[in-house]
Amino acid sequence: MNQATSIRNMLFSELTFWVALCGISLYFLFPLRQNLKLGIDLSGGTYLTLEVETDKAVDAELVEFMQSAQTKIKEARLSKPKLAKVEKKQVVFEFDNLQDVQAVASLLKGLPGIERFRIDSEGATLRVGFASGVERQIKNEAVERNIGVLRSRVADVDIMKKGENQIIVELPDVADPQKAKSIIGKAAQLEFRLVYQAGPTKEDLELEYDDGLPPDREILPGGPSSHDRFYLVQRYPEVTGKMLKDASPGVGGETMREPQVDFKFNAAGAQKFHTLTSSNYGKRLAIVLDGVVISAPQIHGAISDNGTIHGGFTMDSARELAMLLKSGSYVAPVTFQEERHIGPSLGQESINQGYMSCAVGLGFLLVFSFFYYGFSGLFAFLALVYNLILILIGLSLLKQPLTLPGIGGMVLTVGMAIDASILIFESIKDELAKGEKLRKAVSAGFSDAMVVILDANITTFIVGAVLYKFGTGPIQGFATTMMLGIVATLLTGLFFLRSLFRFVLTNFNIERLRI
Repeated sequence: MNQATSIRNMLFSELTFWVALCGISLYFLFPLRQNLKLGIDLSGGTYLTLEVETDKAVDAELVEFMQSAQTKIKEARLSKPKLAKVEKKQVVFEFDNLQDVQAVASLLKGLPGIERFRIDSEGATLRVGFASGVERQIKNEAVERNIGVLRSRVADVDIMKKGENQIIVELPDVADPQKAKSIIGKAAQLEFRLVYQAGPTKEDLELEYDDGLPPDREILPGGPSSHDRFYLVQRYPEVTGKMLKDASPGVGGETMREPQVDFKFNAAGAQKFHTLTSSNYGKRLAIVLDGVVISAPQIHGAISDNGTIHGGFTMDSARELAMLLKSGSYVAPVTFQEERHIGPSLGQESINQGYMSCAVGLGFLLVFSFFYYGFSGLFAFLALVYNLILILIGLSLLKQPLTLPGIGGMVLTVGMAIDASILIFESIKDELAKGEKLRKAVSAGFSDAMVVILDANITTFIVGAVLYKFGTGPIQGFATTMMLGIVATLLTGLFFLRSLFRFVLTNFNIERLRI
């Protein structure tokens, strides 16, 4: 074989493919530190524990049922209840007589989805509560839907459920954690409520009600830009932010330069808003955000599917409110229960210790491999290094953060990878003991060991998938690197290592090799 042929064989060998693949990946991901996300335990940051007020989600469902029931009663031309309210996890309707109770109860029992509710009557009072298990389901859904809202508000953070009504939010290496907290903490519950009266103090509004406010009314404070300090409004809004189709920042007002938020309703919201504004001409309509009246303009005509919100906004606050409204309001309000900070120095110390553990592990394996398998042990060591590179590339491509448990998964993967090489080497030794030539022994050794390696790694991969599915942050970090490590082990052990053997045996005419 002449020199030109030998060089061509080297350039177009299987090994060249693997080296080129690694080089191209590292080139596009360089510098890897900027493309590889670090978990909060390595980069530092803030842990937030939020508690979801799930009881309010239950009340909201009851209010929605109450309003729907009142609409059906009106459409059926039955006697309206003289009192309708939500108290103690029940909707309470009070009528003038027993006949009205029976007529409404019969109507409600024919409504779709009524199987979720329990209807009881006592004299002229009708009570509607949830059937067994429904309340718990609503609370679970409230937490899950709040998690969905959080993920749309704050990108690139880990959010997970804890217990029955808590949410863990990790803010690793966030430039402005206070701003992130302010976005996370806002419920963004937008409501449109009719205004009955406005005044400078709550006491002024309560003077007319010696026996206390009616159950269908409440007093809400006004925001900094509102003209009055307090507003007497309807307690149960018919139109809410849930009915919004879109929201965006804009400018308008008298000067056409004042920041505002433009909104558009969906079909159901447009119909309800049109009914509300067309039947209350001349009255004031409070725009309520998270229990505060930010403005209360007078209704000058029917409004259908769009409108604007003025509230003394800056362009930044208008953009933020539009983003919050588009992402959706919380199903139930959240409160901050715990806040923990991890300094970057502690994270850097963890990184250094993780690197040290990997380096020590690789060092011991290099010594063991070379001592026990000679020159072939160096091949196994190169496969290990390639294995670790593939794991880091995989984490970067999947946008998965590297965590401290993840580093532990990488160390574990190193041991599993050398185990695959040992199985292959022992299989090759068995073939050589039978008198086979080196190249044939290497080929047969890889083929014989493949089944065992696949079986061991696939079962471990399944365990990793289960850990990722049902685990939380740290466990998921460990499972992610373990699964990537298993894939990398199969690629390096069954293909890269084989290509390395073939490259050396073919291009250097080696007939004997210590294994």
